[in-house]
Amino acid sequence: MQITHQADYALRAMLYLSRLNKNARAATRLIAEEMQIPISFLAKIVSQLSIAGLINTSRGARGGVSLVREPQKISVLEVVEAIDGPIALNQCTHDPSICPFGENCPIHETFCEAEEILVNKLKNTSFAELLARESQTRR
Repeated sequence: MQITHQADYALRAMLYLSRLNKNARAATRLIAEEMQIPISFLAKIVSQLSIAGLINTSRGARGGVSLVREPQKISVLEVVEAIDGPIALNQCTHDPSICPFGENCPIHETFCEAEEILVNKLKNTSFAELLARESQTRR
């Protein structure tokens, strides 16, 4: 399983916004430049993150993009799912009927357990935690 480039770029953009002071806005052009995100991708990402209720956008001279909530209240999982949809290691984890062996398949249980661990890790990792890790690595 690998997240898409779009989800990776969304995580970068959210990390950038998490670094800003509360209620501060950033121009998408600046986010794209600083986080090495193609501007064409970022426009779509900003739209998806806005629809998901993770960011606010406004146009005009004082416009830009800002977080809706504080970084400690936004999880990595929310961002990945806003872009890529629900995480699934295999189709069978969400619909066992896809597999000819159904829930009796020994691999099914392993995939479900691994998916649960991954989802919980992403769900319990906030952008505030990522910022703390970032500041530790820059020392």
